[in-house]
Amino acid sequence: MNVHPPLLWPDYKSTVLRAPSKPPIPLRLSVTELTGPTFSDRPVQEHESDLTRDGPIGERIIVHGTLRDSDARPIPHSVIELWQANAAGRYSHDSDRHPAPLDPHFTGVGRCVTDAAGHYRFTTVRPGAYPWRNHDNAWRPAHIHFSLFGRAFTQRLITQMYFPGDPLFGQDPIFNSVPAFARDRLVSAFDLSETIPEWALGFRFDIVLNGPSATPMES
Repeated sequence: MNVHPPLLWPDYKSTVLRAPSKPPIPLRLSVTELTGPTFSDRPVQEHESDLTRDGPIGERIIVHGTLRDSDARPIPHSVIELWQANAAGRYSHDSDRHPAPLDPHFTGVGRCVTDAAGHYRFTTVRPGAYPWRNHDNAWRPAHIHFSLFGRAFTQRLITQMYFPGDPLFGQDPIFNSVPAFARDRLVSAFDLSETIPEWALGFRFDIVLNGPSATPMES
């Protein structure tokens, strides 16, 4: 049973313009696509997983989990990229015109490498909801984007993590484009065991790349 959202979801208006109207044509991959860089030409640094190192404003959180394959085996040494809006619901990007304040101490991007047990961990701030003009009074639930890299740039999967109990779930067409039975796989769980007293709340978000328990991914 397919867990991923369809390319065309009319309630998500951008897909009407960009979804292909004809079947895709498979292309043979060359050496460049199969052996190209996974992210950039520099190694991942340990500090890149801490988005709070410059002292941004917002509720500090720890997001962690395990990356697994379809047989529940952990996937070690895999690059995970994260990007998100700041605590006010604004991205540090020129195209974001939401009149919420920018935080000069928050880039909203980070990356890490899973350890030998497939575990990853980020320290960041809880992102805010933001308007996006898809429909009348449309707001996106608070979410964090994850990008997962394989051995080459073409081996890349993208998903989103949400927070439990968000009141905006019911009216968000992106969240609801995922089959109902799989939507909970995109929602993190509060994790008291990773919560640091008087410092940061913990949230667990495990990611499964394929199989019947796969995490829904953007096509």
